[in-house]
Amino acid sequence: MAGLVTAARARQLGADVTVYEKGDRAGGSMLLSSGVVWRHLRFEEFRDDCPRGDERLQRLIWERLDESLAWLESTTGAPPLWEDTENPRTTGRRYDPAELTAALSREAGEISFGQPFPLTERLVLATGGFPVRVARERGLLVRSNPWSEGDGLDHARSLGATAAGDLDELYARAMPAPPARIGESDYVRVSQLYGGRARVANERGEEFFPQPPAWHENDLAQAIARQPGGTAWFELDDPNDPKVQAAREAGGEVVEVEGGVRVHVAAGVTHTLGGLRVDERARVLREDDTPIDGLLAAGVDVGGIASGGYASGLAQALVLGLVAAESLV
Repeated sequence: MAGLVTAARARQLGADVTVYEKGDRAGGSMLLSSGVVWRHLRFEEFRDDCPRGDERLQRLIWERLDESLAWLESTTGAPPLWEDTENPRTTGRRYDPAELTAALSREAGEISFGQPFPLTERLVLATGGFPVRVARERGLLVRSNPWSEGDGLDHARSLGATAAGDLDELYARAMPAPPARIGESDYVRVSQLYGGRARVANERGEEFFPQPPAWHENDLAQAIARQPGGTAWFELDDPNDPKVQAAREAGGEVVEVEGGVRVHVAAGVTHTLGGLRVDERARVLREDDTPIDGLLAAGVDVGGIASGGYASGLAQALVLGLVAAESLV
C-alpha cells in the first residue's frame, strides 16, 4: 500500500514515477489483509497501546489519517465497506483489499513486476519490512506476502541508516498450526482470535500467558512466537466457535476434551514493528539524525511506531506514503 500511495500522490504532484515490485502482483500484504485502515480515537490511547513508539511519528499518523482517508477515497473512488470500525477504541474505514489494490494501481502508473528496486538518486523504500526473513529464522508461519525479506532495510543500512524500534518485535496472529493448510486468502478468516476466552498452554502443558491479552491479542501472539517451535494450545469452552470451526476446516489439530476443545496454534508473522528510523518527512536517518540524501521510507519499512503494542499498519502505509510523495516532489 505504501508504495502505491506514494506513486499515486507523486504523480498528482507532477513527478515521473515508476513502482518496482519484487513480486508478480501489486498490493503486497495489503491485498491479504482485512482492509481496515484505522487510528485510535484518542491520541492518549495510542500512546497507552504503543508506549515505546516514536511519539513524533505516532502523532503524525494520528493527526493526518482522516485527511489521508479522504484523499484515498477521492483519488481512487474506492467506496468503504464500513464507514467506521466496530471497535469503540478506534475509528477508520474498511475497504475491499482487491478493489483498493486495483484502484491504487491505476493511479500509481507504471509498475515493473519481478524487479528489485533500482539504485536511483531518489528512492522511496516500501518493501513491507522483513516478516519472511524473521519467520524463516525463527521457525514461524508467514502471514504476509512472500517477498518481504528485508531488502529495503538492508539497502538503507548499507548506506548508514539507523534502525528504530526492536527488530525482533512483530505484529503476529495465532493461526492453526501445521498440518493445517492455510492459503493467502485464509489469513484473516482462520486467525484464532479468542485468546481472551481461552486457557493458553505451551507444548509442556504450562500456562505461559496467564493474564488476559490486550484487546488486539498481539501480545499473546508474540508470546507464542517466543515458545519452542512458536506453537501453543488454546483450550476453549465453546467447540462451535466460528474460529475453531475455521481451524477444523483448514485441517488444523482440534481435539475434543471434556467441557470444551483444544486447538493447536502457531504464530504467523504479518509484519515487523522494528525498521528504519525516519523523520516527519519520511526521510531515512543516520545515527546522528541527519537524513540520507534522496532516500525515504514508508509503510512498515519504518520502525518504532507501534513498539510495545499494536497499531494499524495500513494507516502507517497510507500516511507515510503521502508524506514520502510530498517530500520527494
